[in-house]
Amino acid sequence: MTTPAPFGRMLTAMATAFTDDGAVDLDGTAAIATHLVEHGHDGVVVSGTTGESPTTSVAETGEILRAVKDAVGDRAAVVAGVGTNATGHSIELARQAEKLGADALLLVTPYYSKPSQAGVLHHFEQVVGATGTPVILYDVPGRTATQISMETYARIKSDQVVAVKDAVGDFARGVELRQLGFAVYSGDDVSNLGWLAHGAVGVISVVGHVAGRQIRSMIEDFLDGNTSAALKTYTQLLPATRAIMGVPNYGATTAKAALQLLGVLDNRNVRGPLVPLTDDEVAALRSGLDASHLL
Repeated sequence: MTTPAPFGRMLTAMATAFTDDGAVDLDGTAAIATHLVEHGHDGVVVSGTTGESPTTSVAETGEILRAVKDAVGDRAAVVAGVGTNATGHSIELARQAEKLGADALLLVTPYYSKPSQAGVLHHFEQVVGATGTPVILYDVPGRTATQISMETYARIKSDQVVAVKDAVGDFARGVELRQLGFAVYSGDDVSNLGWLAHGAVGVISVVGHVAGRQIRSMIEDFLDGNTSAALKTYTQLLPATRAIMGVPNYGATTAKAALQLLGVLDNRNVRGPLVPLTDDEVAALRSGLDASHLL
């Protein structure tokens, strides 16, 4: 494993736990972080999409980060999501995350507003310049409606902006990102093995909520040259991957229902506009996890 991985190889964009009355459950969130660290993770990402960050206040986001930092200690890197569709809001979150000791910031393309590439670059420059914390850019046009151009990547790359979480799925472009000097992380579980084959340093997963050790094993096998073993693990995990990521109501909803099935959480509460999985959806999820031997 000679390719540098600035924040480790196995990370998960972790869910945020909520109580039945809709408040942030800091103990439950810490329990998720502890579960991940005890199941093969080098790092966790808080307050990303799966953490339902658009629904949490600045104060809540700080409390979540503090609780996870306390739970994880020095056992894993903690990456703080600070991406929003308002530059000033993202700067506020970035400064708070730096103050609370985040190891890196995850900065997604501004969503809904559909800025030009000049606007995307301006947003990135302003947020990056607000702190001295390392930054992972997150490119997920399926959610943001805007893809980061290669020119924008070239202009924002620096000693501080070091990595990309890619959910575009263009492997050839990923190779070009590596040539620009970025460490590339797979941001789509179904593409994890393909990304490793194209030089990704690791993954930022959702399926990792239930399969951290297995995905870590797949990464290690691949990078050690045992591609047959890596493919075997990837194949074994496909039913779980499809059950968690391949349904309309996926992400935080399926991750938290899976954690409930594992006994890490005692509920699957989410905040609107998301709705929790129905009993039928949970049954389908259980079948996928069973097929992958995760329950």
